[in-house]
Amino acid sequence: MNDASAAPNNQRVILIVIALVSSLVMLDSNVVAVALPTIASSLNADFADVQWVITAYVLPFAALLLAAGSFGDKVGRRFSAILGMIIFGLASLSCGLAISPLMLNISRAVQGVGAALLLTASLAVINHTFQGAERAKAYAFWGASLGVAITCGPIIGGVISSAFGWTWAFLINVPICTILVVATIKVIPESRDPDAKGLDYLGILTFSSGLFLLTWAVIDGNALGWMAPAVVWRVLGGVVLLTLFVFVEKRQADPMVDFEIFRSRNFGGTAFAMVGYAAGAQVMIFYLPLYLQNAFGFSPVIAGISMLPFALPMFLIPRLGARLTWAPRSIISLGLCITAGGNIVMALLSGADASYYEFAAAMIIAGTGAGILNGETAKAMQGALPANRSGVASGIASTTRFTALLFGVAALGAILGTTMIKKFMPIAQTIGLAPSDAVEIAKRFSAGDAALVLSKLPLDLQKSVAASLRTAFEAGFGGATWTAAGVAIVSLVMTQLLMSKSNPQLPSKQESEASFVAGE
Repeated sequence: MNDASAAPNNQRVILIVIALVSSLVMLDSNVVAVALPTIASSLNADFADVQWVITAYVLPFAALLLAAGSFGDKVGRRFSAILGMIIFGLASLSCGLAISPLMLNISRAVQGVGAALLLTASLAVINHTFQGAERAKAYAFWGASLGVAITCGPIIGGVISSAFGWTWAFLINVPICTILVVATIKVIPESRDPDAKGLDYLGILTFSSGLFLLTWAVIDGNALGWMAPAVVWRVLGGVVLLTLFVFVEKRQADPMVDFEIFRSRNFGGTAFAMVGYAAGAQVMIFYLPLYLQNAFGFSPVIAGISMLPFALPMFLIPRLGARLTWAPRSIISLGLCITAGGNIVMALLSGADASYYEFAAAMIIAGTGAGILNGETAKAMQGALPANRSGVASGIASTTRFTALLFGVAALGAILGTTMIKKFMPIAQTIGLAPSDAVEIAKRFSAGDAALVLSKLPLDLQKSVAASLRTAFEAGFGGATWTAAGVAIVSLVMTQLLMSKSNPQLPSKQESEASFVAGE
């Protein structure tokens, strides 16, 4: 049976199942972001460990997206989705049972492998099942589902962490994956590409290994020192492996990444726009919950609800933006300007003893910029290449986005941690704390483990140290948001220089609504 000719009712059921499967990937990252301080406290984790909870998931996800798509085409999209859910579910079980940061982060990496299989298989099923205008509508529904996951994730994560404990942020995936595996088997017909290429094993190895070493260097550079031999060797190793990846791909008959497409200035401009979105806007999904809990003292559930001023515009703005008929460069430039402005306002407020309501206004600005960029960057990247290369554009768009997000999380975390320690050290010395103890206290507080940190201090010092730590953390967050604003501004300049001013193939309304999808 060719599912592209399935009855309308069956198509709707297929779409609902695929939307739920894909939403699981986005929901899990948002749920975990709010639970990070609770995880740090429970597992006695420091700030670097907390960063790895996010990056260990994003790293294999970003590195394997292109390969996972090829795998699904070759062995079957339904099989790939089922395999991804089984891997994701088992890894979630291991995350929930984790007794150390190392066990949790290894399990998170395995989760990322499952997530890559899930997302690429879902997109392939939609492409195979729907045609023409129906495909655009299907993508719009799929994107809306992921948008709901973005919006509801922080609240769900806060409720789960507060009511049941952080482990259930992972354990809840086990029954969900079980149900979705059964639904996938019953509802989604198998499909594959008879002309699918084999996997590019050498490309996968060099790309993923290079990303890992560079990410590891950025995260540990703060703790070990940026010129420490271990950090320097990781940087050199990462650069060598990524250079080797480019060399390998250029010599392949069927490369995983066709670097010829970067000859297009328009495509290069859209790639910079994607970097600006991921590292300048989307990255805040992971650091805002930490700030809300550390700076304002919110519980996980209140922090989740307090994320709505940022999350809601990311869901609502793409629907309003679908009505715009501006050229892509103009819409993206507007989004990058608003993103940079929102980050700058958050940076200024973080050191000004601002109220939550003032900070919420800044989050609305930043979320609006993110919402504009969310779909427009992906749509522009698709439009930068001929229609027969849309698959290549989609794969590179996703890889660019999540690679930029990966380095954004690592780099902003390093800036936050370094700045906080620098601000806290003079205060620590005045109260007689040893430098090593002061660094450890700052790292624990950055991770959200404030209660444990303060309980180890004399009672007469706890209040003043808590205030000093909060001030130092706000300074660190300010440094991170200033950097995010800088990324958005640089991306804006490059977008203006490289992207075409014209809009020769203006999308239809349905295509505009569907474009929200790939940016999710």
